[in-house]
Amino acid sequence: MPAVSVADQILAAAAERASALAVPSLDSAPQRKVAVLTCMDTRIDPLAMLDLSVGEAHIIRNAGGLATEDAIRSLAASQRLLGTEEILLIMHERCGMCGASEDAFTALLARDGAAPSWRLGAFDDVQDALARGLAKLRASPELTHRDAIRGLIFDPTTGTLREPHG
Repeated sequence: MPAVSVADQILAAAAERASALAVPSLDSAPQRKVAVLTCMDTRIDPLAMLDLSVGEAHIIRNAGGLATEDAIRSLAASQRLLGTEEILLIMHERCGMCGASEDAFTALLARDGAAPSWRLGAFDDVQDALARGLAKLRASPELTHRDAIRGLIFDPTTGTLREPHG
C-alpha cells in the first residue's frame, strides 16, 4: 500500500475540522486594518505572536520577510482594496536567509536549468535588512499609508518581539 502523503493527511484533517474552520460571518477585509509581512519560517506563528485572531489581519509571508515586488503587490491590494491602514514588517533572528549565498543559490538553480528573474534576497544582518525593507515600503507609491509602517524583530529562541531603534 502506498504511503499517504502529507498533503493527503492535511486534506483529511481539514475535512474533519471544516465546521471549526468556517468563518461565514467574516469577509476578506481585516477587522483590525493591519497587514503583516513576515518570514515563512515555521517557528513564526504570526497570529499567536501578535495576539490576533482569524479575520483581524492580512498575513503575507515569504522567504526572509522581504519587501519584494510581490509582497508590495499584496500590500497594495490589502490597503487599496481591503482597507488596511498599518503594516508590520517582522523579520527574525537566525533566519535561513541570513548568511545565505546568492551565488551558491543561483548555481544550484542553474544545475536544474532554472534561471529565474528574481534573486534569493540573502542578507548578512537582520537589523540592516529590516531597515532596508522599511525604506523600500515607505518609498513605495503603490502603498497609501506609508506613514504607518513599523518594523519588528522576533527572536524564536526567547519568544521576544522588539522594535529596533537607531
